[in-house]
Amino acid sequence: MTRRPRAPRRARVSDVREIALSMPGTKVVEGGQGVYQVAGRSFIFFRSRRPDAFDPETGERYDDVIVFWVADEGAKREILSEEGTPFFTTPHFDGHPSVLLRGSRIGELDRDQLAETVYDAWLARASKTAARKWLAERGLS
Repeated sequence: MTRRPRAPRRARVSDVREIALSMPGTKVVEGGQGVYQVAGRSFIFFRSRRPDAFDPETGERYDDVIVFWVADEGAKREILSEEGTPFFTTPHFDGHPSVLLRGSRIGELDRDQLAETVYDAWLARASKTAARKWLAERGLS
């Protein structure tokens, strides 16, 4: 009998914490659901309800927005231009190197896709030395 490859597991909000904390030097600044920092610089944070992120049909503010840093505006445009991804932005984040994701839509990503997003966020904010070391350990430099 031939085994079918398993479908990748869908991502969960709890995976954000687990993956972020697996990155070297990550600290959590508690408050709300947390702010994840490396070398004192935030790379992921959970937002509370804000007027710029809301349901266009009901006007209700989203209470489950997660912000992920990206390398630069080019990376942001690339992520946002990909068809079918749940990432978005708002005018409040114009010019800010980050993308947003609703926790309620995180399952549209598999865990590996979420991990890549977390790794990229960490790499965008870690020191060049720490980033080089982490990449080299994985043969990615």
